Parts: sequence; C-alpha cells; structure tokens
Amino acid sequence: MKKPITPPKYTDVLSLIQTDPDRFTNIVTASSGPLANGKYYHWDTLRHMSPPPSLTKEDWWYGLKLSRQSLYELVPLVDAGGQAFKFALVPPIPESLSKIDKGAGGVIEMPDQILDPTTRNRYVVSSLIRESITSSQLEGATTTRRVAQDMLHSGRKPRDKSEQMIFNNYQTMQRILEIKNKRLTPGIVNQIHRLITNSTLDLPNDEGRFRRVDEDIKVYDDDSGEVMHTPPPAQELESRMTTMCDFANGKTPDRFVHPVVRAIILHFWLAYDHPFVDGNGRTARALFYWSMLHDKYWLAEFISISEILRKAPVKYAMAYLHTESDENDLTYFIIYQLNVIQRSVQVLHDYIKQKTQGVHQVEKILQRSVGLNRRQRRLLAHALRHPGFRYSIESHRSRHQVVYQTARSDLLDLYDLDLLDGAKVGRTWYFTPTENLEERLADLGSG
Repeated sequence: MKKPITPPKYTDVLSLIQTDPDRFTNIVTASSGPLANGKYYHWDTLRHMSPPPSLTKEDWWYGLKLSRQSLYELVPLVDAGGQAFKFALVPPIPESLSKIDKGAGGVIEMPDQILDPTTRNRYVVSSLIRESITSSQLEGATTTRRVAQDMLHSGRKPRDKSEQMIFNNYQTMQRILEIKNKRLTPGIVNQIHRLITNSTLDLPNDEGRFRRVDEDIKVYDDDSGEVMHTPPPAQELESRMTTMCDFANGKTPDRFVHPVVRAIILHFWLAYDHPFVDGNGRTARALFYWSMLHDKYWLAEFISISEILRKAPVKYAMAYLHTESDENDLTYFIIYQLNVIQRSVQVLHDYIKQKTQGVHQVEKILQRSVGLNRRQRRLLAHALRHPGFRYSIESHRSRHQVVYQTARSDLLDLYDLDLLDGAKVGRTWYFTPTENLEERLADLGSG
C-alpha cells in the first residue's frame, strides 16, 4: 500500500491574495463548495480528475479547501506538532447520522427477533462471535471462522495465538457490555487492552500498560516496510489519554458533538496515539463499541464493524492516512466509518431475514412431517421462534389438555430425536430447543 500524495497546503492559496489576486478571485468565483462531484475527495483522488473550466487541478483543490475551512469544527486531539484535528459536517454525514439514529438507537423497523427478550441473546452472542473473529483476523489471526465458532460455543481453551486473540476479543466484547454505563478512564482503557492482548504478546508485562519512552513504535506497511504512521511521543501518553477520556465522556469540547461522530473519533484517536506496544487496532474498535453503547445506541450489540472492515482493509487504512495527510481532516475517516456502520446494520437485517426465511421453510417441513403428532409440531413451531423458551411436562399438558403421561411422552420423544435439550431443576424436568433446531428439523424432513 502506498501513502497518499500530500495535498497542496491551505496556506498556499492564502498567499495568492498577495502574489496573484486575479487567480485567487477566479478560484473563489468558480468554487462550488466543499464537495467535488458530490464527494468529499482527497487530493490523491482529485488530482486524477478533470477540473471545472478555467481552473487547474491545484486551483480546484484550493477552492475546495477554502469552502471546507469555514465548516471545520475542532476537537481536542492534536498531532505531534500541536495542530488540532477537525471535521466538517458535509453531505452525506447528516443524512447518515439520521439513518443511524433511527436504525441503531430507536426501535423503528427493528426485527421482532431483536426486540423479543427470548431471542435477542442468540443474536447478541452471534454478533460478539463475528466481531471477535473478524477483529482478530484484521490483526493477523489465521483461525477459520468455523474452528473459532466451535471453540467459543464449546468453551474449550484456545490452542494457539490466533485462537487466543479471538477468545480475548470475545471476552473483551462481553466486558464492554458490562461497563457500557461507566465513564471511561485511562485505567479502564488499560484494562480493555489487558483483556484483549492476554497471552498474545511476546512479553506478558506489555499487557495493559502504555508504551515507554525507550520503545520506538511506528506503523509500517507489511509489504514495502515504509513507515505509515509515527505516533506521538510516549512521554505525552498519560496526558493524551486523560484528554481522550474527557472527550469520550462528553466533558470536552464545550459544544455538541453527535454521539456517533464522537464514537468514530474515539476509534481514530486511540489508533492515532498508538499508546500500546501492540493491540492498538483491536482496542480502538472496542472503544468504539463502548462509546456507542454508552450513548444508548443499543443496536451496536448486534452489529460487527470488523466484518465489513476486513473485506477492504486497505480502504480502512487509507481512511486514517487521508486524515493525517490532509492537515488532520477527520472528515475522511468519519464518512468512511459511517458507511461501515450503515452496512453493518444492513448485514444484520439481511441475516435476520435469512434466518426468518429458514424458519418459514422448516415450519412447512413440520406441517408435512408424519413422524410427529400435532402437539409436537405446534411446540416445535413455537420453539423455532422462541429458542430460549423452557417447556415442562406440566406446561405442555396444560396447554394441550392431555394427561400427564401423554405430555411426558411428547417431550421425551422430541428429546430422543435431539430436537429438545433436557435438564432437571429440583424435581422438575425442563426442556429447551436444541441450539441447531432448524438444521435438525431440516435433516428430519429430508430423511
């Protein structure tokens, strides 16, 4: 991956007021706002495009920067030279934020499975597993999805570093759900890092601590070896992390920053400061989830941004580089991450739609099944839509108005077919749908 070409500086256009006022006037007159062809392009892309009539490519860029400059909002994050980072609320940001507000913070058009407390846990666990696997794969984990899923479902211990990374991510995401209502502190940031890097670093004492002055940490391109990012000095980390937490908690700045924008900037901030020897990317994404959940965007429990990021890791990295190379303009990173969030929400809806269609197909199989009686078919149809429900012999007897022995036979037959799991609590047996009920019923129907 090549670093983007550094754009002409904004100060260059200002000097034209003195050196070439006619050219400056032409730039201002021909300027059409902060977007080019409806997009917030970086110079690295714009320089390959055809400019409007009467403008050179450089003049076109100068006009864009003039328009953007008046829209910038500063944030407390500064670079190594003390220059502040900033962003502009340009299209499509407002529209994207509105869609996320409706789709991730409210209940508009939310699938019933997400709203139903008996089924939502299955989708939370599924999302945590997907995020844990893909976030680790972004950082080099090579374990396949199936093996990782089997490990997390079965509860067996990790067998290598890749599995340990995924296990750590899963544990961390569960911890994020537990601390979502707490205020962020540097201590909590270190705790998250310790969880996410447990038993995966070359030196165990690197877990949960900021890098030291003697640790020269840079971000390199894997292929070329080129330095892509040099983090701020280690001696500044303590104060920088305190400033970051103040921003995360809404203490700064003294004006409104949309919560989703704040979460995205927090994601960038941790990765930019690179406070740890390793595990910065995973920690940054974990903080994004904490921030979204902290601000009541509850659907963040069910989405996996890393699943989208992993499909185009170069674009993810370039969003960082565009920001850093263009005078700390966070707008590039914000627009990219908003798109990722919206795509993640859509993936969730598609997944639930697919699962719902699967349930409908299995219900049709149930209707044709000659090996099950009417009561058993009704129970299984209910179980497909309520996978966390518990059935007892007495509840089944009462619902269908049959004698105890008949209800007992119904449930034990389903247990023998591995369609229900059974466990005794005190003197009462309870039965729950087996985890792979849809697959088991589909196999039963094809047998």
